[in-house]
Amino acid sequence: MSFYSYRATSMDGTIMEGVIEAADESAAFELVRSRGLIPLKLVAPKESSGKKIFSFKSTNSDLLMFTTELSALLSAGLPIDRSLNILSDISESAEMRKVIQNILKAIREGGSFSDALQRHPDIFPRIYVNMVRAGESGGVIDAVLEKLNEFLETSKELKDSVFSAMIYPLILSFTGGVSVIILLTYVLPKFSGIFSELGSTLPASTQLLLSFSSALQSYWWIFLTLIAVFWIIIKNYNKTPEGKLKLDSIKLKLLRDVITKLETARFCRTLGTLIKSGVPLLQALRNSKDVISNLAIATAIDNVSKGAKEGKGIAAPLTEANVFPQLALSMIKVGEETGQLDVMLMKVAVTYEKSLRVSVRRVVSLIEPAMILIMGLIIGFIVLSMLMAIFSITDMPF
Repeated sequence: MSFYSYRATSMDGTIMEGVIEAADESAAFELVRSRGLIPLKLVAPKESSGKKIFSFKSTNSDLLMFTTELSALLSAGLPIDRSLNILSDISESAEMRKVIQNILKAIREGGSFSDALQRHPDIFPRIYVNMVRAGESGGVIDAVLEKLNEFLETSKELKDSVFSAMIYPLILSFTGGVSVIILLTYVLPKFSGIFSELGSTLPASTQLLLSFSSALQSYWWIFLTLIAVFWIIIKNYNKTPEGKLKLDSIKLKLLRDVITKLETARFCRTLGTLIKSGVPLLQALRNSKDVISNLAIATAIDNVSKGAKEGKGIAAPLTEANVFPQLALSMIKVGEETGQLDVMLMKVAVTYEKSLRVSVRRVVSLIEPAMILIMGLIIGFIVLSMLMAIFSITDMPF
């Protein structure tokens, strides 16, 4: 038996919080419901391990919380306006409270829920709005929100796993870079005074290193300006269709395995969720294409919608595009042939999300020793150059 803290609302909208004891999370939910309450949030206390986990609030987290709580309220039979009114009172984010109040106002003025969401594109992406609109037209808005909740949770878990895997290489890059800068701008100048009278007797590597250190000290602002200009040029180039396509093509060549699996999982999960929610296939394909961040892959599957419109399905056009893995294409083809395309797309997504985590760990396991080796060579070159200069002092005639 474990203890769970919960936040719930009664049918009249009163918010209640408490702690209950149950065998598992499902039993805890049922126990809260048996008390005539609608569970909004259920948390199992975590054991302290002495480590702090840093979490950052984001729009995605607010959207996930909003979807989870709204789905729970609608599933319990509360009308949409009353559910939104409750959420506007309990939301922890001031920005989200304001958005919910605006949505509620639009609905009370006679607008639809999906149209109200569409007024806030920074929070509710197009795929979210289209799924809600499909749920409204079919009268299954609560079921669609449950699927959206699953979709958002899975996407967040995938993003968090990739981010967690990259934390150590990023820290390693930062600390290594700072170490090299300190050596060049603080440690080496201490030795330059000692070597200043030695002139040409210094080894070539030491002279080169001291010259670079002196230039870095005197013209550091030029280096920073060049880096900033280069970054701005690349960023602006990436905003153009031609530039983004070129840069994404380079990324695809360098990290084909990781990027292909990532985009396959995104595309298939989005398309599967949309089809299962009742969104028409052509509209679902357009929305699914929008979630692909790599323009090289997105461009390659432009003809999928055209093929589907001509009655070719999606398996054949995707095969012609030659960007997704063969296993994924085979599974999609089987889904089409058996009439279970949405189910098979979700299976493809799950398969490649798992495979992506393995691929990311593999790439990171290669990056870490490579970065350690590069930093070691740079620092080793600096130390060796200084030692050679020190040893050369003993060879000078006095």
